Amino acid sequence: LQTGIRNILRVALFQVRFAEKIPVYAAVDEAVNTTKGIFPGREKLVNAILRNTLRGMAGVEYPGLEADPPGHIAVAHSHPRWLVERWMGGLGFEQTLALCKADNKIPPLALRVNLLKATRQDVMERLARAGHDVRPTFYSPEGIILAKPPVSLREMPELTGGLLYVQDEASQLVSRLLAPGKGERVLDLCAGAGGKTTHLAALMENEGEIVAADIQTGKLEALEATARRWGITMVKTAVVDAAHAAGTASLGLFDRVLVDAPCSGLGTLRRNPEIRWHLTAQKLGEFPPLQKRILGNAAACVKRGGCLLYSTCSVMPEENDGVVEAFLEGHPDFVPARPPAGFPADVIDAKGCLRTFPHRHGTDGFFGALLRRR
Repeated sequence: LQTGIRNILRVALFQVRFAEKIPVYAAVDEAVNTTKGIFPGREKLVNAILRNTLRGMAGVEYPGLEADPPGHIAVAHSHPRWLVERWMGGLGFEQTLALCKADNKIPPLALRVNLLKATRQDVMERLARAGHDVRPTFYSPEGIILAKPPVSLREMPELTGGLLYVQDEASQLVSRLLAPGKGERVLDLCAGAGGKTTHLAALMENEGEIVAADIQTGKLEALEATARRWGITMVKTAVVDAAHAAGTASLGLFDRVLVDAPCSGLGTLRRNPEIRWHLTAQKLGEFPPLQKRILGNAAACVKRGGCLLYSTCSVMPEENDGVVEAFLEGHPDFVPARPPAGFPADVIDAKGCLRTFPHRHGTDGFFGALLRRR
């Protein structure tokens, strides 16, 4: 079958299985009509495939919930079995079931306000006047939830004009946890396109210095463009491979260092559902050695008395707690630090780390460990 026809079938079957407000007959009719318009002469084939599939779906039996709990969750909620088994081992059955269900829901669109240009209330009122349905985020003091994003989201004047940045609420909490002060020297070691870099700059009121380092030149160019749009003048970029000590050593010493490490992204399955099928247990195992290497290199950039924040958008212990524990064993001059005053307690675990889950907090799954150098 042609790829286009396969995609029409996929959309129709998704609507039948998950879109409760769309009747089965409507999903089939839409698929047939779409095929007729794009692939004339193939509509009868699509109709036959869908109707045969629907008859077969009625007889599908899931693995028994009591006899095979991970198998049931894996099939009923579209997650690979190996991942379900990992989560059940650490979270238990109920939490794993809730997490898998949450991963299949459409996430809210969270935006971060540029506090260098406006307050959250000002921007919310502006959006409301333009007819948007908005509400404040629960945990982040500068976040906004846009209930019904426009189709032309990228063309919103608030985005193109540097008033807003698309960023999940949990991601917004990372920069808040590092809590940089005005006039400090800060390193964003795996800066990417600059979501957290621009947030750090806003928290510092555009005073001090931020070095945004990344291995990809294209991302740094995008970061520089965003900084200009946001009115940020205190960010310098550097092309650096954080996995090699020689690169990080050339950057000097900093009051605060952020390592938003490359990771599996398993905390973002609501937004990136394909990750669950592309990632294998073997590929997951390749991340911790890289993360440990980057964190170790970053440590050399922290002044005595300074802070180092390690974060990921993963919910896997081996990428989070395991990396931090190994780092602390090899770096006795670093100790866990308390979150800043006023940081939301609901997202801080018993170890003092930032830890969010889609099913508990309504955000992406994030982890953050704040460390201080003695």
